[in-house]
Amino acid sequence: MATKYPVPSSDKIFAMSCTNVGVGPGGTTAMLARVSIVDYRGEIILDTYVSPTMQVSDYRTATTGIEPSHLLSPDTPAFSQVQQLVADLTKGKVLVGHSLWNDLSVLGIPHPAVATRDVALYQPFRNALRSPNQVVGLQTLMWHLMCRRCQDGQLHPVENARAALDLYRTVSSEWEGAIAIGNWPSSLPPSTFSRCYL
Repeated sequence: MATKYPVPSSDKIFAMSCTNVGVGPGGTTAMLARVSIVDYRGEIILDTYVSPTMQVSDYRTATTGIEPSHLLSPDTPAFSQVQQLVADLTKGKVLVGHSLWNDLSVLGIPHPAVATRDVALYQPFRNALRSPNQVVGLQTLMWHLMCRRCQDGQLHPVENARAALDLYRTVSSEWEGAIAIGNWPSSLPPSTFSRCYL
C-alpha cells in the first residue's frame, strides 16, 4: 500500500504538557502557568513558568504545586515570549500529549491536526479500557496500560509529557503504520476546540 503520510523520525517528535492556574470568578477559567516540552528520549527541551496576564484567583497549589512566587518573580518570562518560543520549538514537529487541545488552547497556538498524537484520543487505548467514547485520564492510562503511577501527588508537566510519550512509544509502530496508509486511529478532539488545530 502507498504511504499517505511518512512516518516521522524520532527527532521530529516532541511531547508537551501544561499546568494551569485559575482566573476569573471562582478561578474556573484556565490560564497558562507552566509549560514543559521534552524530546523523544524524554530530555527536557523547555520547562518554564509563565508570568500571568490576568490576576490569578486560584493558584490550585494543592494539585499544581504552583505558588505566587513562581509566577510573580521578575525572572519569569512573559506569556507572549513563552507563546512565541513554544510556537518556534513545535513548528514542523509531531506533538505528543494527553488532551492536547487544552494545552494548545491555553497557549493560543494552533497545531496541524495530522501532526498530533494525543494519547487521550487514541482509539485502541480507549477500547482497551472499555471507554470507546470517553476521554480516559493520563493517570488511568498509565496505570492500566503500563502498570506505572503518575500524578500521584502534585501535577508535574515534565512527568506528564514523559508519561504521554511513553504511552505513544509503546504503540508508535502501529499508530504510525495506520496513519501512513491514511487510517487515522484516533477520535476527534472536542469540536469546541477545533480552532486549536490547523
